[in-house]
Amino acid sequence: MDNSVIKTNTSASSDSIKMQERLAIFLALIAGYIDATGLIQWKTYVSFMSGNTTSLGAAISTGKSGIITTSITVISCFLLGIYAGTCLSLWKRIKNQILTFYLVSGILIFYSIIAYFYDINNLLSIAIVGFSMGLMNTIVTSVGNQKVNTDFVTGTLNSLAMNTAMLTMTDDKVEKQEYKSNAIHLLLLWIGFLSGAFIAPFLLDYFGKRTLIIPALLLMICGLLISKINFKN
Repeated sequence: MDNSVIKTNTSASSDSIKMQERLAIFLALIAGYIDATGLIQWKTYVSFMSGNTTSLGAAISTGKSGIITTSITVISCFLLGIYAGTCLSLWKRIKNQILTFYLVSGILIFYSIIAYFYDINNLLSIAIVGFSMGLMNTIVTSVGNQKVNTDFVTGTLNSLAMNTAMLTMTDDKVEKQEYKSNAIHLLLLWIGFLSGAFIAPFLLDYFGKRTLIIPALLLMICGLLISKINFKN
């Protein structure tokens, strides 16, 4: 086999992994930002379904109907978003995930415009944003061989700890390199989500009802850049 072909394929694979990693961190940053915004504005998570499931279970036992309704709504809409995003990714007419970028961005822009002029009740807000978060979670599902979730970090931290443990326990050089790479990807993903959550309160104070325009525009710009890169290739 031609060595130049091997080098080209290896380089392409490396570039693809780097692109996946950057996209995953970028999406985690946005998810952290939106999740923190939801927690501040509506007192619920719009992408962290573990927390909402815990709240739902506790609310059922204590009979808090408001929390039950809110939790069921956001969990259902998040699942519908993942379902829709997965269907789009499997649709043969769609060659890449750029459409999902535009859909999530469009939903957030449309919501922000309506919310600026009218008061949207919390339940509808949670439903809309929760759906968009589920949709966004399907854009990047892996970095290399490592499965990732960009909208929540429980799985990310679990995988980070597991890869770190396997890194320290193995003596195989190839395995060490793989586990080290996975651990770094996962750590950066967690930092991205944390950074987005950190930034959200400051920008929420400044932009108010327009705060979701920021991640919407970032997603739109990212989609356009990826489209240009794909077109050149």
